Amino acid sequence: MTATAPAQTAPARRMWPLYAAGFTTAFGAHGVAANLGRFSGDAVTSLLVLGGLLALYDGAEVLLKPVFGTLADRVGAKPVLVGGLVAFAAASALYATAGSAGWLWAARLGQGAAASAFSPSASALVARLSPAAKRGRAFGSYGFHKSIGYTLGPLLGGLLVWAGGLRLLFTVLAVLGAAVALWSLLAVPAVPPLPKQRQTVLDLARRLADPVFLGPTAALAAATAALSVGVGFLPVSGAAAGLGAIATGAAVSALAATTAFVQPYAGRALDNGRLTTRTGLAAGLALTAAGLACAMLPGLVGVLLAAAVIGAGVGLITPLGFAALATGTPEERMGQTMGAAELGRELGDAGGPLLVAAVATAATLTYGYGALALLAAVGAVLAAVRRGGALAEAHQTE
Repeated sequence: MTATAPAQTAPARRMWPLYAAGFTTAFGAHGVAANLGRFSGDAVTSLLVLGGLLALYDGAEVLLKPVFGTLADRVGAKPVLVGGLVAFAAASALYATAGSAGWLWAARLGQGAAASAFSPSASALVARLSPAAKRGRAFGSYGFHKSIGYTLGPLLGGLLVWAGGLRLLFTVLAVLGAAVALWSLLAVPAVPPLPKQRQTVLDLARRLADPVFLGPTAALAAATAALSVGVGFLPVSGAAAGLGAIATGAAVSALAATTAFVQPYAGRALDNGRLTTRTGLAAGLALTAAGLACAMLPGLVGVLLAAAVIGAGVGLITPLGFAALATGTPEERMGQTMGAAELGRELGDAGGPLLVAAVATAATLTYGYGALALLAAVGAVLAAVRRGGALAEAHQTE
């Protein structure tokens, strides 16, 4: 796959609405999910209902992100971005105004479908509005704001629900979505779709099976799987070790904060030539595997070490993975690539916890961490082998 230079470079201020869109999807996903079970007894009457509501948002993203990514290539990423944000605001307003259990299901489905539109569109615009030499920094900033949304979602969402119920949280999400939509409409440059050759299903399959796409996407999926496992299972390990809610909550916050703050530094290192995508992805996967191995240690030390090291690994992988995808993708297929990559992340988000839970059920949670650590370590080895093969090939052609 080849890429062409972006048609235009946006001033930094015009990138901010895209970062705000990343924050919106993360805050909306985790802010509601973290508070459904505790504060919505009238709508969530059982664990089965809770599971269904949680799966509804992610299920919509899995099915629709590749579709909207392709649509962004066809009609332009900005209309899909703005339309998705408007739809997110409208879906949030459904439950904010109605407040019944049935409307909660409709609102959550609508939020997931809307996020499927504006999330890959925002990623595609970050790529197309950034020159290749600055894409690492751009995706680092985008990932930073998205991680801040994941971090603040449970906390700020909990405060809003405590103050005014779940409907207040949905009201804030409706206002946030509408505000970012208006900001994007006014500030984000129009990036017209580019002409492209007709693509068959076989052509698409070949492009998605290309290591240029498959390697970074697999790394992003592994990182998301580790992040999801850390957020979901480190509190379980902490409780088993006799740690209180404050200590385990601090560990999860440390994981999210480390992920957020490492990303801009990783992106700048890539742009400055101090790091390559292959080396960075291999190092990030190795750190992620080491962090999962730390989770196997008992007590507070294991929990805190796991949170910090997993966070560093995920923070290293995320901007480098997206920058690699943007560099290796033709401009006219950027939305499709970002949608497919987001699908890979969603599969990792669901598959990581399922794998750890399955192994933990058969053995213990320690072995569950070990299984995912082994997969991440294998990924690191494969990335390192690919880098070694590329270097050897380069030397032979000199």
